[in-house]
Amino acid sequence: MKDKRIAVLGGGSWGTTIAALMTRNAQVNLWARSNETVNEINKKKSNKKYLRKIALPSSLTATNDIAQAVETADLVIMAIPSQNFRSVLMRAKPKIPLSAPVISLTKGLELGSRQRMTEIISEVLPNHDAGVLTGPNLALEIMEGRAAASVIAMKNSKLVKSIQPLFNNGLYRVYTNLDVVGCELGGVLKNIIAIAVGMGDGLGAGDNTRASLITRGLAEITRLGVAMGGQPTTFSGLAGIGDLIATCTSPQSRNRHVGIQLAKGKTMEEIVSNMYMVAEGVQSAPAVKSLAEQYQIEMPLVDDVFRVLTGETSARGIYKGLLRVQAGAESEPG
Repeated sequence: MKDKRIAVLGGGSWGTTIAALMTRNAQVNLWARSNETVNEINKKKSNKKYLRKIALPSSLTATNDIAQAVETADLVIMAIPSQNFRSVLMRAKPKIPLSAPVISLTKGLELGSRQRMTEIISEVLPNHDAGVLTGPNLALEIMEGRAAASVIAMKNSKLVKSIQPLFNNGLYRVYTNLDVVGCELGGVLKNIIAIAVGMGDGLGAGDNTRASLITRGLAEITRLGVAMGGQPTTFSGLAGIGDLIATCTSPQSRNRHVGIQLAKGKTMEEIVSNMYMVAEGVQSAPAVKSLAEQYQIEMPLVDDVFRVLTGETSARGIYKGLLRVQAGAESEPG
């Protein structure tokens, strides 16, 4: 497979991690906006802003010329924040080879259209196969060589099996799935639940509270995901509960961090100003709330997070409100 050429667009923590992992199986060229990032990767084989002192493979190359990155690619991987995803893909479009599939690493929704990233890929590049790589993907842990697993989802079963080996690397294992909708939504929705869990952690809630929020959050994720066409079993796998647990419990989770800071009384402006990586749950919450209303799905945790993010109430106010909510049946028959 070493003759395969991979273009990774996005020089953040996850884009750089995937680019580094794939050098074992292919020739990888990473595109980043920042000249500083490109020069550091090429000359020092590091990306300290996002991955501390982790050494990158000597064979990994970087460029700030998007045409150069994609023009000979057999596979294009998009590691771009959701609200910039379309514009970057449009820039790359003229030079992406007609046969190249496009894989999204992004766990968010486009705010205006409420589209998933694979829907944007299919709209911008209608003749290209689209897919998503998702799951519990804490970049720094993976770069430190700790065991992890992800799932790659595409509608074409033969194609996804041919791409799968390009991602596998030592203790990093990638499984396949044909449920693109479910896998993609699992990655989007868990970010909002992680903000709710972070608020609880920031207020000193215990392990029982955290477990309850994760479990009820999974129920909300599954309800909306199935209503939008996902398969129920997907949400009990890596793209669902696996990703949810990692994002809701890890100190590395950006969305959990947002929740903790909200619980401390900080405003969103203050929190965002001190973050150099995007917390996708903040970006996607309005779109998720709109989708829940469209599909008539009750998502009380999402509603509460949205109210805190918009300043309607506070994290402490939400948790006081929980004490006044009457519990109904855990699951409905049939």
